[in-house]
Amino acid sequence: MNNIFKIVLLITLTFSIKSKAQLDTLNYLKQFETNKVNYIGQPFSKLLQDMTQIQPKTAWPIPNFKTKHYNFSTDFKFCDKEFSFYNAVTLIVEWQTPISRSDSKYYQVLNHSYFTNDEKAFYSSKIIKDIMVYR
Repeated sequence: MNNIFKIVLLITLTFSIKSKAQLDTLNYLKQFETNKVNYIGQPFSKLLQDMTQIQPKTAWPIPNFKTKHYNFSTDFKFCDKEFSFYNAVTLIVEWQTPISRSDSKYYQVLNHSYFTNDEKAFYSSKIIKDIMVYR
């Protein structure tokens, strides 16, 4: 019984620490959404360069259901991939020019959706149309 209590306590502490970190991340990223006028019409590299405290951990191209050949936006998540679908802090970037689905799918498959230097190089020159942050 004592071990069960310790396990529950450990799990509770772990989730509360992760929740606090996610709230800090959300607050940090909201400033970029508030100041999105500085990034609209600019390459994604400018936004990444200004994010000095944290960088995306995963990149998820969002298919457009009107056409299966292009992605009009990408979700960048700021948590480990295992937690990326559980109320994760997300930065949605809508692109000025849609990205070929085959190009973005290549990187998604190559790096298992992780935001590596390959994705950074791929997305850096893409022009931002809009940004939104949510959790």
